[in-house]
Amino acid sequence: MWRLAAVLLLGWYGAALGQQPVALVLGDSISAGYGLPTGRGWVNLLAQKMEREGYRFKVVNASVSGETTLGGRNRLPPLLAQYRPTVVIVELGANDALRGSQLASVRTNLDAIVADSRAAGAKVLVLGMRIPPNYGPAYGRDFSQLFGTVAKTSKSALVPFLLEGFAQRRNLFQEDGIHPGIAAQAIMADTVFAALRPLLDAVKR
Repeated sequence: MWRLAAVLLLGWYGAALGQQPVALVLGDSISAGYGLPTGRGWVNLLAQKMEREGYRFKVVNASVSGETTLGGRNRLPPLLAQYRPTVVIVELGANDALRGSQLASVRTNLDAIVADSRAAGAKVLVLGMRIPPNYGPAYGRDFSQLFGTVAKTSKSALVPFLLEGFAQRRNLFQEDGIHPGIAAQAIMADTVFAALRPLLDAVKR
């Protein structure tokens, strides 16, 4: 708890100095730009779109390929202390599900990530994901609904499905059939921006 109190104090101090607000992205390989040329991932495109739309934020991509919700939860406190984000975008959970993790543990980790972010003074956007049907209909359904539950409980913003609009278009994925290709990155950036914009506007006010 003392770490979060320290983060809050740092955030207030940074705000008093008029520092550029930060949007922190905590994600896995989809947000880290796996298999893509440098600078072509959706996070980069989101930063460019925010700039064009007049939102003067620094976008910090703290995503790591292979990351799980537990890994993100453990990495978050020093990131909050270092960057003092105004907004935290959480894109985690897919790797947990692909490993067949207990969804109760995934929920606990996501709840903790959101709670820590909010305690540090940041607004939160949760990005939902789905998994292939071969994991079983019940597990897949419960997994996809988990993100909405986390967002609703914490009163956070939500993108129900990050791959909305192209998940069935095989040509928009890389050869592994899992990671979105270059042509899909702008779609994801637009999807995230639509949900993120109200949070950015709240900061501007």
